[in-house]
Amino acid sequence: MKEVPKEQKKLREGYTTGSCATAATKAALTALITGEEQTEATIYLPVKRFATFQIESCDLTGKMATASVIKDAGDDPDATHGALIISEVSWSGEPGISLDGGIGVGRVTKPGLPVPVGEAAINPVPRKMIAETAEAVLKEFGIEKGIKIVISVPDGEEMAKKTLNARLGIIGGISILGTRGIVVPFSTAAYKASIVQAISVAKASGCNHIVITTGGRSEKYAMKQFPELPEEAFIEMGDFVGFTLKQSTRQGMKRVSLVGMMGKFSKVAQGIMMVHSKSAPVDFDFLAKAADEAGAPASLVEEIRTANTASQVGDIMREHGYLQFFEQLCGYCCDSALKEIGGGMVVDTSLYTMKGEFLGRAVRNNGGID
Repeated sequence: MKEVPKEQKKLREGYTTGSCATAATKAALTALITGEEQTEATIYLPVKRFATFQIESCDLTGKMATASVIKDAGDDPDATHGALIISEVSWSGEPGISLDGGIGVGRVTKPGLPVPVGEAAINPVPRKMIAETAEAVLKEFGIEKGIKIVISVPDGEEMAKKTLNARLGIIGGISILGTRGIVVPFSTAAYKASIVQAISVAKASGCNHIVITTGGRSEKYAMKQFPELPEEAFIEMGDFVGFTLKQSTRQGMKRVSLVGMMGKFSKVAQGIMMVHSKSAPVDFDFLAKAADEAGAPASLVEEIRTANTASQVGDIMREHGYLQFFEQLCGYCCDSALKEIGGGMVVDTSLYTMKGEFLGRAVRNNGGID
């Protein structure tokens, strides 16, 4: 039988931390009521289907029960894949259901997130899932007593180091997330959601000037360039240039600074707003034309046309002293950005080499700034 190429195989979906916390809560509460250890729990997901989770452990101690689920993120490269999600449920002297985070669940310290400052970083949809599932179990058994639920993730603090939580003001662990209940492999939705959230945090922190970068390296260079800005002002947009620019406008930013390197910014200069290597290859004819406009001789223009990488083009122009070329490219990036959002703000672009050497900058003032 012919093997299906890896990239053509259907990627396996996984479950969110919110779904795992909900399933663990259902098992713990059921065990607390019945006195019987649970081995699985079936819950209803926001995507309007049921899912059954295997319970890793279930323990009863007096007026408290604890159950755990191991998160399976499917084929998604998720930082929390394999996390042990624990729910501890106990009877409460107060009516209703109270929910909090324990060890490894972060706590919100900055405004702008969907959870108020001071509360556990359990997002609104998981909160709703956990509460509604617990209410259904209590109703099923005719119980009217109040309960307290505490969600914890033993390795959460370590896992959080691989996320943007600290930047967003979520300290001490991971967030309990998920709007659909499932994890779609390599989904762009989660990344886009993190961009929106990061801009919201910047706005809530009083920023009207943000710096958007394509990754960690360019962000490091940006932080040196703009030392006066708070950490919240720096946002990794990845390949989603157009999306980030539009969100910046939507949330009322007055100035956006783009900081990056030749590869992706040579695409932005042409008006390409999704700069993944698979979405749009580098256009060397465009770079050759820009070199010609910057005054490069015909031999150099031809060398650029046949170059292997945009970074190599940058090296060639820099070695020959054509720094005007970089200012031109930055200007094109600014123009493309303003066209994408319809103007109304100040946009500036800075280019760096892979090693962090500054190449050039341009500013376009197409809107007021306070």
